[in-house]
Parts: sequence; C-alpha cells; structure tokens
Amino acid sequence: METGFSHFNEQGRAKMVDVSDKEATPREATAGTCVRMRADTLARIKEGKVGKGDVLAVAQVAGIMAAKKTSEWIPMCHPLPLTGIDLKFADNGEDEIYIEATVKTTGKTGVEMEALTAVSAAALTVYDMCKALQKDMEIGPTRLLAKTGGKSGDYTFPARTGE
Repeated sequence: METGFSHFNEQGRAKMVDVSDKEATPREATAGTCVRMRADTLARIKEGKVGKGDVLAVAQVAGIMAAKKTSEWIPMCHPLPLTGIDLKFADNGEDEIYIEATVKTTGKTGVEMEALTAVSAAALTVYDMCKALQKDMEIGPTRLLAKTGGKSGDYTFPARTGE
C-alpha cells in the first residue's frame, strides 16, 4: 500500500524515514517560546531570589540537554551529532520571558525538532523552578522561527503585524 508519505511503510504503519542516501549538509534551526507570569515572579527570577537557584542558568542547561536527547523521546527523530546548541533569554521587563534556541549540525536531516525541544524543556524548567511562587504561568506559543539547509530549503516564520 503506497501512502505517499515518507513516514509510513507499505503497510501504512509508521516508520523512521531512511536518510541513508541523502547528502550530509550544514543544517540550522531556531525555535522560540514565551513564559508568561506575574511581574513579581519575573522580578524574583531576575534578582536571583528563587529558592531553587538561578532559574535561567538551570533552564539553559535543561535546554541543551533536551536538544541532545530529542531522539530518545520523539519516536521518529533520528539521533543526530549536534555541533552547536545556544539558548538565549530576554524579557519584556514586565511579565514575559522569551526563550530562543539555535541548534546546528552537519547531517542528513534537519534539527527543527531539537530546537523546539530545547525551548520547550527550558520553558518547563522555568515553570518547575517557579511553580511554588506561581502555578498559573503560561507557556507558548512555541514555534519554529527559522531553518536553513536540506532539501526543503530555508524557512523563516512570517512576521505578523504587532510582533
């Protein structure tokens, strides 16, 4: 049974895509997310007054570790030799922390999932470290901001008015 999708076998069952014949090329992906919170929670993070420690330092390490382990919990992701992972944090000075991760490799498949996993793990770590202060924090939207390399070419998230 031919499905027309590369993630399914001839029986229509899921499979990991075979990238054996693809050429290894430089790949890069950047993803972003946001954690919304009360102003006092953001202030405590910035002042280093969260009981569990330096929130952003721990979130940065969590994001890096998560990117490296993406294939272990996203079933169809290939294990990749990542050549670079960078997380950056910014805030609006009021009630939001922005998280951005850029992941790089030279390989046969892209690193979009690794970048998305990195920002997700970092955001969840912010939540975990601050949940005693505030349980109603919100995470998202989480999205791919850009990617380069590969057969499908480059992609940049389309900017919308007001962003």
